[in-house]
Amino acid sequence: MAEGEVRPNKKVVLRNYVDGFLKENGMEVVTDTVRLQVPHESTAVIVKNLYLSCDPYMRMRMARPDQSSEFPSFVVGSVMTGYGVAKVVVSGHKDFKVGDLVLGITGWEEYSLISDPNSLIKINHPELPLSYYTGILGMPGMTAYIGFYEICAPKQGEFVFVSAASGAVGQLVGQFAKLAGCYVVGSASSDEKVTLLKEKFGFDDAFNYKKERDLNAALKRCFPEGIDIYFENVGGAMLDAVLLNMRNCGRIAACGMVSQYNLEKPEGVHNLINIVSKRVRMEGFVVLDHFSKYRKFEEMVVQHLKSGKITYVEDIAEGLESAPTALVGLFKGKNVGKQLVVVARE
Repeated sequence: MAEGEVRPNKKVVLRNYVDGFLKENGMEVVTDTVRLQVPHESTAVIVKNLYLSCDPYMRMRMARPDQSSEFPSFVVGSVMTGYGVAKVVVSGHKDFKVGDLVLGITGWEEYSLISDPNSLIKINHPELPLSYYTGILGMPGMTAYIGFYEICAPKQGEFVFVSAASGAVGQLVGQFAKLAGCYVVGSASSDEKVTLLKEKFGFDDAFNYKKERDLNAALKRCFPEGIDIYFENVGGAMLDAVLLNMRNCGRIAACGMVSQYNLEKPEGVHNLINIVSKRVRMEGFVVLDHFSKYRKFEEMVVQHLKSGKITYVEDIAEGLESAPTALVGLFKGKNVGKQLVVVARE
């Protein structure tokens, strides 16, 4: 492609702010044009997007600005953004050349202008599937790494519980726990996912929370001696049940609370007194604060992937047109593994 060329640019824009459960009609796929040229004397780059990551936190960015507390809201009528894998096609930056493969925040569109390329990370292992950099080698993988190793500081023989365990983050947390010599149980939303956890990812046990009338009883069955580490992805009733089953000096890494994102009025938590009586430490974290450790994380996970010590499952949607449905599916439990969208393969 020639610099300065004008190309069609399909994109996903926010159609309106979302109240309640996310629906496809909150988003719209439109086609615009883009000139493949960076501003004069700019250090910007233009990238061709290859793979886009669907992540639950994006739902919070679709709320009205006065309702979005953790992340800034998208702008109605503007392209949505998220983590993705892309190829540099035009560059005004000395450290990025045409053809470089990168990971970072990009638009949900075919081509994106990245004004600050310093936020991008060059991909060191293109011999692995590039889609892995939306998941196991991307933001979800880093989230699992920071939450489990840095915040929970696991010890061999400890009891670990992971909610939403078959998702992009949970499947990796469980495998990290096994590598650390822990006993690990996961919860998921279907029998198919429960089987995946036990047979593919090596969880010691797992259960379908939709079939459990009493989550407290389910956790007591799986953890008769209690839970040392809880990797929190869900919130709500699951968190309440976990608090009853934590062991003294347990740790909870609060990564997300997906059960709450579509509620107009968030649920309360009733068993917080257990944090006091059981000396539990619960810590929330945002992975953006920890990307200085990315290369250490990347090399550790690449080594485990190449040795076969960890594996990964992806749920791949084809084309930008499928992106709204893929994102909504996260909140209906439709995805099996890491949900991503293929925009282009090269």
